[in-house]
Amino acid sequence: MPGLKDFAGAWRLNRTIVQRNGETFVFEGAANFTWHEQRLKYKEVGLVMAPNGKKLPAERTYFWQAGSGGQIDVLFDDNRYFHSFSSLVPHAEHLCGKDDYKVDYVFRRWPIWESEWQVTGPRKDYAMRSRYEPD
Repeated sequence: MPGLKDFAGAWRLNRTIVQRNGETFVFEGAANFTWHEQRLKYKEVGLVMAPNGKKLPAERTYFWQAGSGGQIDVLFDDNRYFHSFSSLVPHAEHLCGKDDYKVDYVFRRWPIWESEWQVTGPRKDYAMRSRYEPD
């Protein structure tokens, strides 16, 4: 199963976001993991297509670093803690105020892998599935 170093490199990224009301957004782009000091900088860039067909640029940055017990710690781009996971325990949860973010990482077909998010809160209710393939 993958460890931190195994994510380094370029990945094709496809994402589907389904709102509770059925609206679907589709993201297509790339994710790159590059070494930055002792951790990986995760940067994704692409286009998101809204239900009305409009395409909008989107990007996101995180840091992935070695955590305790073989886990990978994921931090926001401002170094705030987000969540931790490992290939043995590929599940995490993050509470942000009243918003609840739950993720399952799926590595069964490594090096193709997925993240599956369920996000709920007073103004959020969506499922998001991201698929990563080596580029």
